Amino acid sequence: MPAIYTNALIFTGDRILSDHAVVTDGHVITGIVPASEYKGHPDVIDLEGGFMAPAFVDLQVYGGNGSIFFLDPSVESLRATYEASKAGGAAHIMPTLATIAPEKVLLAIQAVRDYWQEGGKGVLGLHLEGPFINPVKKGAHLEKYIHPLTREDVNWILHHGKDVVKMITLAPECCDPALVKELQDAGITIFAGHSNATYAEAIAAFENGIHHVTHLFNAMSPLESRAPGLVGTVYNQPKIFASIVADGVHVDFATVSISHKIMDGRLFLISDAAAENHEGDYIYIQQKDRYVNAAGVLAGSRLTMLQAVHNCVEKAGIPLHTALQMASLYPARALRLHNRLGRIETGYEAAFIVLRDHWDMTVYC
Repeated sequence: MPAIYTNALIFTGDRILSDHAVVTDGHVITGIVPASEYKGHPDVIDLEGGFMAPAFVDLQVYGGNGSIFFLDPSVESLRATYEASKAGGAAHIMPTLATIAPEKVLLAIQAVRDYWQEGGKGVLGLHLEGPFINPVKKGAHLEKYIHPLTREDVNWILHHGKDVVKMITLAPECCDPALVKELQDAGITIFAGHSNATYAEAIAAFENGIHHVTHLFNAMSPLESRAPGLVGTVYNQPKIFASIVADGVHVDFATVSISHKIMDGRLFLISDAAAENHEGDYIYIQQKDRYVNAAGVLAGSRLTMLQAVHNCVEKAGIPLHTALQMASLYPARALRLHNRLGRIETGYEAAFIVLRDHWDMTVYC
């Protein structure tokens, strides 16, 4: 159904427009025109002077609304996760599976297919965070499921999930580069993460085609004076993207600010959001500003994408338009989806937020 959105300051993703209308038909933006062209039109939606921006893209989220998707891999759990994400401004998400038994992965793959078949919106595919990670940097992941990438793993993923698995986080120092390339050639974007790679190992991985890193600073070899590690390699390589969890727990807000100054458009936001869970393989215990496992290890955030943007602006000193890009255009670009997501432009998906006073937000998608 056509809709015409007017009376808002519009941040398109790279410029600001006033006195314009955004025209949509179904889920597609069909035009951005002077608002005067639609004065008095019956399909006008008055945004009452709000600030319109592209809806967010969250490439790492475990669950929401009381459900952890990878522990309850069902359409209902997926829908709960998506609705929680959308309430925080993310119209598109990549539900994330921690290192888990393959039976759960199969159920998650089928749940995504069923969700799509039922007309479910906003789910881009699955992000497998593991099991091909370094146990030294396992974080809250269960070591019993961790193992190096094998020929059998590649065959299994491509046979069961090629149409659904869109991202994999792995430790490149633990994986055969030829096998990693097969996954990449199949259209799966590989992120380095939960990795203890040296600078030389990280450089080799990047030269072999890995261009992305998962949750910068967390569960990876740090930047030190004589060992730059994965963090130092990311800083020093101008074509490498990295996600970051801007909650002040996973990283200090000064670290977010420093990383942005170094990386600019290569740094993007993720929520890493979880939900409380007290049974099964993974325990998520809710604390004031985080989730921890039964051993007290940091296991997930309580962020929404809007809160991450707010933190970037209010606590890391990042300009609003840049923080919005970090939550929309930059993650879309990292997944090569920037031709349809992350902007308010003709031909793009009609997914945007409207901000008002005190960070009050409405999501349209």
